[in-house]
Amino acid sequence: MGIDRSRAARYLRAGWRWARLLTPRRASSGVRVFYGHDLVPEEGEPAAGGTAKFQRLARRRGIPLVVNQDGVAYPGWAGEATEELNARYRRALQAADHVLFQSHFSKDSSDLFLGEPGGEWEVLYNAVDVDHFTLAPIAPDDGPVLLLGGDQTQPYRLELALRTFVLVLEREPAARLLVAGRLVSPAEPLLDELGIRDRVELVGRYAQRDAPALIRRAHLLLHTKVKDPCPSAVIEAMACGLPVVYPASGGTVELVGDEAGIGVPHPDGWERDEPPAPEALADAVVQVLAARPVYAAAARKRAVKRFSLEPWLDRHAELFNELTRRPRSRPS
Repeated sequence: MGIDRSRAARYLRAGWRWARLLTPRRASSGVRVFYGHDLVPEEGEPAAGGTAKFQRLARRRGIPLVVNQDGVAYPGWAGEATEELNARYRRALQAADHVLFQSHFSKDSSDLFLGEPGGEWEVLYNAVDVDHFTLAPIAPDDGPVLLLGGDQTQPYRLELALRTFVLVLEREPAARLLVAGRLVSPAEPLLDELGIRDRVELVGRYAQRDAPALIRRAHLLLHTKVKDPCPSAVIEAMACGLPVVYPASGGTVELVGDEAGIGVPHPDGWERDEPPAPEALADAVVQVLAARPVYAAAARKRAVKRFSLEPWLDRHAELFNELTRRPRSRPS
């Protein structure tokens, strides 16, 4: 069997890169970024996830380490793998010179499952380019249209949205639902069971450059994930003037506040995920739609005031400059 030349080339490049990183040499000033991938997706390509083992390099080279902490494993979604996953998160947290928690919920849940961070910390919410994610010139004139955004990485999220949408249709017969992102379970069986295949559009995954156009097709974001640490999809929707209806847990409560949508209470334990009943979510959707202009204006205003990209970038620059100017300890 012949050698896959492209794969061999990737291995050679990766080996050369790691050799450079691990070889002791005179420290230089400034910030270095390593993404952990041979290929960084181009603009317009879907991208998710990442890998890194930076804390070992940081200890060896005496490099300040900043961790962006977005969530933890808990039994409700991780099951028996909870502690195995959290052990990895805990090592990074304890090795970090500075931790950026994406929400107060992220900090509280991290304290509970991982323990207190070993270094300094602060809460820094995710941000959105409010000049890219903007209001639609003209609001959609059909519908109302609901959007289930992001990736549907847990089966209950899609099922809950579809069962909620059926109940919304009883009061809004012209309503439509856009389902975006990756699905971990097929939608067609439940669409047929509920008789709503012609009212639901499966959009699939989308690139960031295409996200505003997709969001502007809708009147409201239906976000069904419970205990979401700091969902960017929610901030992006708000920047485009979409109110949000969501389970009242996680960092989403901090993002939406009291004026940009409605959070629906639900059992909030860690042993299992128990989202709100579809009936309660449907009631909230109808309530928001009835006062949509007010909620929409508040959503845009809140996104611009609290989650604009420039202050987020400025804070990172300040933090990196501060940390790189501190005296470095010798590698052990």
